[in-house]
Amino acid sequence: MKKITRFFWFCSGAHTGTLKKYPIEQNKYVGIGATIFFTALFASLSGGYAMYFVFNGSAFAVGFAILFGLIWGLAIFNMDRYIVSSINKEGTTNQQILQASPRILLAIMIGIVISRPLELKIFDKEIRDKLKSAYLKGQSRKIDTLQKTYNQKYAMELGKNTDLKKEKDSLEKDINRSRYQMNQEVFGDKSNQTSGIKGYGTYAKQKEAILQEKQNRLKTVTEDLGQMDNYLGARKDFEGLNNTRLFNSHELDSLSNIAGFSDRNWALGQLSYNDDGTRNLDIYLAISFIGWLFILFECLPVFVKLMSPKGPYDVALSKVSEANIYQAEKEKERNMKVTDEVYDHNLEEDIARQKKIISAQSEYDFERHNFD
Repeated sequence: MKKITRFFWFCSGAHTGTLKKYPIEQNKYVGIGATIFFTALFASLSGGYAMYFVFNGSAFAVGFAILFGLIWGLAIFNMDRYIVSSINKEGTTNQQILQASPRILLAIMIGIVISRPLELKIFDKEIRDKLKSAYLKGQSRKIDTLQKTYNQKYAMELGKNTDLKKEKDSLEKDINRSRYQMNQEVFGDKSNQTSGIKGYGTYAKQKEAILQEKQNRLKTVTEDLGQMDNYLGARKDFEGLNNTRLFNSHELDSLSNIAGFSDRNWALGQLSYNDDGTRNLDIYLAISFIGWLFILFECLPVFVKLMSPKGPYDVALSKVSEANIYQAEKEKERNMKVTDEVYDHNLEEDIARQKKIISAQSEYDFERHNFD
């Protein structure tokens, strides 16, 4: 239990040696440290989850996610620890709030960054459904675009193909009608189109010739239509129209599984809106609530530090800081005095040495002069 308590003290950035002397303050810093630790833990999960989708499909995706999650969690832990430990209880409330303002803004930004990947995980099912719908609509628009381009590019051929089909349908109906009339002529059925003379006579031969001419024309039209269909089919393959189709359920599942962070983030934003563009208030409030929850969770250690009254630990820490400053000043004075004394001693030694050199040189010059 003591190890856990000391660990949370460390997480809070408290001065352990000073905090041990004031038991009344210890629980407060255990709570602050625990909040910082669990914020870093959520940040690690959030960063790892986001990085998993960046490298999704790679064999090393899990390894990269774990490594980045640990690094990201440690970075958030270090920033949170610094933010809380850098707030002191000196000065008025307004001064403390002004001092903490940049740290609160940083905490808000960290909370937003942490919450987004976790929101993606919480709304994973809804995001997958939104992505499937988006992919299906996108594929449908792609097919429509290809079809429109194809129709514009081969408008002349398509028009000719339509005319051939109409002519073929018309010829088939006309041939059936002409064959019926010829049979009436052969069997002597009297009508406004037949003579009523039974047998294979002149009128029957004329109708047979007309029927044969129409059949020959039908054959030609059918051949032309077949060639045109083959040509248009080949053009569809070339333009990619035949190979492009709507995704089935299995393909949509696969696409949603490998969707990247950007696509999933877009889908999460779209969840707040209905198909008609109006705001979906329920989902919007749910997403906003989760985001604000993490922002509040991230800012909580700073708020606790600001709202808590000035305690004995804060006073003692201030005195320790003053003592350290005083000690540093005294160390400065000592070092300056030592430096001065050493400098003066070295100066005296140098002067004495120079005097000896000058005296020796003078004696040498004097003896040399006498010798000469």
